[in-house]
Amino acid sequence: MQAFTQLTAIAAPLDLANVDTDQIMPARFMRRPRDERYATYGFHDQRFTPEGAKRPDFILNQPPFDQAGILVAGRNFGVGSSREAAVYALLAMGYRCVVAASFGDIFFSNALKNGLLPVRLPESTVNGLRAAIAAAPGTTLSVDLRTQILTAPDGSTHEFVVPGFARDCLLRGLDEIGLTLTLEREITAFETRRAAG
Repeated sequence: MQAFTQLTAIAAPLDLANVDTDQIMPARFMRRPRDERYATYGFHDQRFTPEGAKRPDFILNQPPFDQAGILVAGRNFGVGSSREAAVYALLAMGYRCVVAASFGDIFFSNALKNGLLPVRLPESTVNGLRAAIAAAPGTTLSVDLRTQILTAPDGSTHEFVVPGFARDCLLRGLDEIGLTLTLEREITAFETRRAAG
């Protein structure tokens, strides 16, 4: 997993509430290998016509939002099924952070475990951020996980909270398996003692 410390990136406004994981990653792509095609699976049915052409009216297809690293979404983002592949698709599209007023609980957990930072802020703040970046395409946001501060285009700062264990793992770039492997020496010593016991 790629560590997350801080990020300054173009932000894209997605003015939709209750975006579920099937919208983010349609079920028919779930058995596909996790490869470069994952970038085309994210929001596939909103981004592409049935014939495969990009829909120019969908905000995430429009320059410079198509180059964004931060997604500013509506409330209740990532609800629905426990689809970890929704996080994979967002990462493949280039997002490292999603800002919203609220998230589906399982999506929030899956994001943290895979290197995608979910930032919860008050709904009025999120609405203001979306309006600001929609009015000035190419606007960047800055997110610092160490200080848990998001800096808006106007320079204002907004505190957010990430649970301590998940924050530490994300800062270090460790998923749960990687964290376990940091204790490999101790595990080996234990196994040796037990075998000799």
